[in-house]
Amino acid sequence: MPEEVSQVSTAVSPATAAEALGMLTAAMSYLATTDPAQLTVGEQAQCLRTLEQVDAMETAARASFLGAFTTAKGYCDDGAYSARVWLIHQTRVTKVTATRHTAWDRRVRAHPRIAAVLATGELTESYAATVCQWTDQLPEDCRDNADAILTEAALTGMDLRDLAALAAEIQARADPGTGDDDDPGQVFEDRAVRLETTFGGAGVMTGDLTPECAAVVRTVLDALSAPRGAEDTRSHQQRYHDALEDAMRRLVGADLLPERAGQPVKALAHISLADLREADVESALQKKWTERVRGEWAAHRAAASVSGSDGGAWLEAGSADAFACDASITPVVTGEVNPAALDYLVRLCIELAGHSPGHCHPEPGTQAPPGQPGAPAWQCAPVPPTARGRAALEQAIIGQAVALVSGPGGLASFLRRGLLGARLAGPSLPLDVGVSKDIPAAIRRLVIQRDQHCRFPGGCDQPAAACEVHHITHQANGGKTSVNDCALFCFFHHHVAIHQWGWTVVLNPDGTTTAYSPDKTKILHSHGPPPAPPG
Repeated sequence: MPEEVSQVSTAVSPATAAEALGMLTAAMSYLATTDPAQLTVGEQAQCLRTLEQVDAMETAARASFLGAFTTAKGYCDDGAYSARVWLIHQTRVTKVTATRHTAWDRRVRAHPRIAAVLATGELTESYAATVCQWTDQLPEDCRDNADAILTEAALTGMDLRDLAALAAEIQARADPGTGDDDDPGQVFEDRAVRLETTFGGAGVMTGDLTPECAAVVRTVLDALSAPRGAEDTRSHQQRYHDALEDAMRRLVGADLLPERAGQPVKALAHISLADLREADVESALQKKWTERVRGEWAAHRAAASVSGSDGGAWLEAGSADAFACDASITPVVTGEVNPAALDYLVRLCIELAGHSPGHCHPEPGTQAPPGQPGAPAWQCAPVPPTARGRAALEQAIIGQAVALVSGPGGLASFLRRGLLGARLAGPSLPLDVGVSKDIPAAIRRLVIQRDQHCRFPGGCDQPAAACEVHHITHQANGGKTSVNDCALFCFFHHHVAIHQWGWTVVLNPDGTTTAYSPDKTKILHSHGPPPAPPG
């Protein structure tokens, strides 16, 4: 052990932050690729202890840098509205991790003593977080002394159980008048409800309710969760779940909710055509198609659980049948550009255009007879377009191809009206109305269905429920009202980043978005590669 400590103490100290990051990366890379089986048990134990110390130091360092970054509003340079959002999209961490990092930024500001000990690695990150949670419940003028007492006790070897007892004693002495009763103000500040979607589409709800809210929720759930007779074998928790769904359905159906983005609130559900159509179930081709569609549906559902969507449920099989019975269904037929077919279409169009009189050229070494531009000495051949001309040609061809299959008389409409039955065979709705003061409901629904969340390229985790449909090009500048000219933006990125800061967002033909800073020195792409690691 003394030899190991000596090795650490004589290590060369870095001279710059960049050099420190390089040394840190190299050290962690070495440990990550080392075969632990080649080490003794004592060496393995030392590695585990030291890694916990490094984790504590890393937490303190990250909180320090994040605090300075937040104070300078460095996240604004990338069009983000908070340090948390910047962390999610620039450092590629999950929402939970980003929230934990920003929580430590606030925590070290309120607990400087604990932050100092954390930076030495003497107190682990989990112990430090627990102590902060305890002392946060104390009056502000008592927290620093309580941090000092609990930190010193932890460093002397007191375990978590004894630390909890000591913290409770400190709390009782700091506010003897309230005893064990919770501070109403603190309880109100700690209120929270979290609703997340799992990979499989289910919801997970957790929260901290105030006594008043808990009483109201319990009253509603008790009233709607009564057993339905001797045949009702549901557990108490299952009946509470069904009661919550029943209560929400009643609330939505009663039309008592305020409008969002100028539209009535509706519960949405995504159901694939594979689950709505049961015709020709014995066809091998039908089964193959159904498997492919359901696979794509599962992929969309999983993506929505991570990035957020329009707030709708993603249903399949029996759940889809039950929901669709009483639902108002809007069929949405979507398609994708096939790049393999695009090149062939371009060649055909160029070849067709190249045989016009304006594209005839003389054969090498010959001259055209005067007044006879079509003489045999001339040869008609396609003229390859410039790069810019090809891009324009591709866009025009795609537009015409889409026009062929879409619209009231297009192929998609014909198939929908002919195959889906009377219930889904209504008239097609216009998706391009030119210049309009408002955005029609059909266009709004399709934009929400396509985007699912804020489309700002720098990354935004605001789901469709928290966004509005806006024109990519402002109406004052001739922006059109169509699916291709509109996109979802949250309030911050539309009204602040675009209109106040001057960012420009472009919706590319392939469906991605690109944003340009006001001085055009920074370009953000919605599907760019992740930032390169340091060093």
